[in-house]
Amino acid sequence: MANLGDGPCATADIARALGRSQTSIAPTRASIITKGMVYSTDHGYLDFTVPLFAQHIRRQID
Repeated sequence: MANLGDGPCATADIARALGRSQTSIAPTRASIITKGMVYSTDHGYLDFTVPLFAQHIRRQID
């Protein structure tokens, strides 16, 4: 999700980047929402709950 950019990401784009179907990532999506790491900004979109967290993750990967 962090590699897809800043701001809300479409769940379909996340699934496509992982090479999986939206249905198969639904349990993981629910789990990270419950943990408070992401939230649903609109139907079919997710965003990180902490500002600039996507940038932080990208720096850790590089």
